[in-house]
Amino acid sequence: QVQLVESGGGSVQTGGSLRLSCTASGSISSFSTLGWYRQAPGKQREFVARVTYADTKNYADSVKGRFTISGDIKSAYLQMNSLKPEDTAVYYCAATYSKYNFSEVAYWGQGTQVTVSL
Repeated sequence: QVQLVESGGGSVQTGGSLRLSCTASGSISSFSTLGWYRQAPGKQREFVARVTYADTKNYADSVKGRFTISGDIKSAYLQMNSLKPEDTAVYYCAATYSKYNFSEVAYWGQGTQVTVSL
């Protein structure tokens, strides 16, 4: 059974940093991507960042230049710097299989809360 295990959430002040981890466990075939989505109260879930099987990296415009994803499609890390209150959300690790549609999420992590205060 495939599981995505997340860690690293917490509370920081504006301008602070956090590092999130996501590790896949269980019997799995190769993912096409491993990355992160987030959801704030009253908001739709939104894409944050991903690393692909080709070792390319994608970022949402809202986090570009502040967040850095590293690792690979088996284990990934999200370094979040210069955090803003707008980054407050539950962050979900997400894995995909399709090489043609990176939005087709196959597995979700349990979610980890990130809170950024003024």
